[in-house]
Amino acid sequence: MAILQRLMLALAVTLFAGMALAQSEYRVRSGDTLAVEVLEDTSLNRSVVVLPDGRISFPFAGTIEVAGRTVGQIEAAITSGIAGNFAREPNVFVSVQPAERIATGPAAAMPTIKIYFMGEVNSPGLKEVEPGTTLLQALAQSGGLTRFAATKRVQMRRTDPRTGRQSVSVIDYRALSNGAALMNDFRVQDGDVILVPERRLFE
Repeated sequence: MAILQRLMLALAVTLFAGMALAQSEYRVRSGDTLAVEVLEDTSLNRSVVVLPDGRISFPFAGTIEVAGRTVGQIEAAITSGIAGNFAREPNVFVSVQPAERIATGPAAAMPTIKIYFMGEVNSPGLKEVEPGTTLLQALAQSGGLTRFAATKRVQMRRTDPRTGRQSVSVIDYRALSNGAALMNDFRVQDGDVILVPERRLFE
């Protein structure tokens, strides 16, 4: 029995080491979700999605280029960006959840578009939805809003692929949930980013 337990322990250690090595060598791509932890300030802990331009936004650090970088390089970049707010260099840990890539076989026949959720939603990151999905349907697929969401300031950000210009539509989700009519029930498009800000004090 003791031998079996040692073998199981050795197998678990080997698997964990392999996963850690794979994470350390993986190059982050757009659509991936990064879980960031700052030991010295847990209020900074969050999951962020890598946007189509390969960047993320992080408090105090601003916009950071992460696509093509390893976890270690991203940890160093975030540490450098937020270090000025701490008496000592903070300890930053990053783990990555790769986005689901294009499927093959019969399941690939169903067309989908990719949209991104950021901020105060229960399931941030890349989602693949059917063409024609409305904003409200997309929000439902994100798992809904958290209790910290600024429900009157939900943003849908859309970038014109031809000009690169970005448009921002602000939706009062609170009013909709109370029965208000949506004059323009937005249908999401490939590459749309739905951002739900954190509510302000007394908002």
